[in-house]
Amino acid sequence: MYRWDDMGLKNVWLANGYTRHDTPYGRGVSFDDVEGLTRAVCLALARKPGKLTGAEFRYIRQSGLSMSQPSLGKVLGADAQSIARWEKSGKVPKWANRMIRLVYEAHADGDAAIRRVVERINDIDRLVNRRIVLEQTARRGWQARSEENGIEAAA
Repeated sequence: MYRWDDMGLKNVWLANGYTRHDTPYGRGVSFDDVEGLTRAVCLALARKPGKLTGAEFRYIRQSGLSMSQPSLGKVLGADAQSIARWEKSGKVPKWANRMIRLVYEAHADGDAAIRRVVERINDIDRLVNRRIVLEQTARRGWQARSEENGIEAAA
């Protein structure tokens, strides 16, 4: 069996769906259907009895929902520092433990309203991090363009 320790998970083991092989850098592992594996891990975590650990909470947030700490904070009504503290300390409040499970399961099961909310918050966070660059041209005067992390995007 292979221990799936992505993002600090400690209790997830794969019975199959992976291949061990030699690489120029030593032993390596490749995985079949990583997207499906990620979904299955997140669903198993969301449905497990007991509280989520900080690493499990982070795994669902990042891998399952593709959300930043501030984005999840908006959904849960908490600030980013609280999310970071829960993930680091492992002391996730009961209500947040339940909410992330609910949000993930609805998202994974295709609940259109939840999926739209999660996608919209992720889009807003991405757009907030864009910068507007103004450039003066001889022919057209000032022109604006939008850049995301230094990459030009449609303005």
